[in-house]
Amino acid sequence: MEAEQIEQVRDFNRYYTRRLGLLTDQYLGQDRPLGQARLLFEIGDGGDLRDLRARLGLDSGYLSRLLRALEDQGLVTVGVHPGDGRVRVATLTAAGRAERADLDDRSRERIAGLLDGLDDAQRDQLLAAQRQIHRLLRLATVTVERVPGAAEQARACLRRYAAELGERFPEGYDAAALTPPAEVTGEQLLACEDGIPVGCGLWTHLAPDVAEIRHLWVAPEARGLGLGRLLLERLERGAAADGVTTVRLGTHTALTEAIALYRRSGYREAADYSDSPYNQLAFEKSLQSS
Repeated sequence: MEAEQIEQVRDFNRYYTRRLGLLTDQYLGQDRPLGQARLLFEIGDGGDLRDLRARLGLDSGYLSRLLRALEDQGLVTVGVHPGDGRVRVATLTAAGRAERADLDDRSRERIAGLLDGLDDAQRDQLLAAQRQIHRLLRLATVTVERVPGAAEQARACLRRYAAELGERFPEGYDAAALTPPAEVTGEQLLACEDGIPVGCGLWTHLAPDVAEIRHLWVAPEARGLGLGRLLLERLERGAAADGVTTVRLGTHTALTEAIALYRRSGYREAADYSDSPYNQLAFEKSLQSS
């Protein structure tokens, strides 16, 4: 990574935070800083304190201070959930709902003013760039870790994978076909976004220098980020580091996105090597030892 790249990102962050007025105590002209304004907005979409902490990435102490400030302003009340006394919730008061509506109006006006300085083509270019930045930032924050074959979060991913295949395959999918933990003789990877599992995959030995990649899956909410390709590359690297020179995989003709990914990643169709009824196409790729 080049130092110039790091400085370019820092420069962009400084410009963007200043341009949006994130550094003042009166965000969007209201009498509160960004942290309080953002919490006011989020409470309107659901005020379970545990969810708010997770959604905003706040520790409990800082969240409590923000809530006290909003309570003192008469915008929020904090109590227990009527259906579950163990759950604490924050609720907007009438004044809080009015203030949140004003916050929405001010934000939309500010963004409209920003976009108004561009012509149609430039606006399209800016919005496309923002979508790309958002996608890449999400991908950059996804964690991919090697986990044991029996890791519960990974098994939960595989159950979601099996359920989706059951809906997509005309013949359905039997979850008993999932690789048992004891058969993961290579490695199993788990991808998480904000601590929530969003993808998985594994490889296992077919021979000392031959491996099979299985159950490569990305959750619907994380598709389009490039995570499938990232997981595939990590699995290949792990196999190569273990002395594997050839990787194989099988897939179903219904999985057109997966087939396209494999072809883009250098896989070529090969002779059938598996007795799985779901492997209607076989692919193979040579690896270079790392």
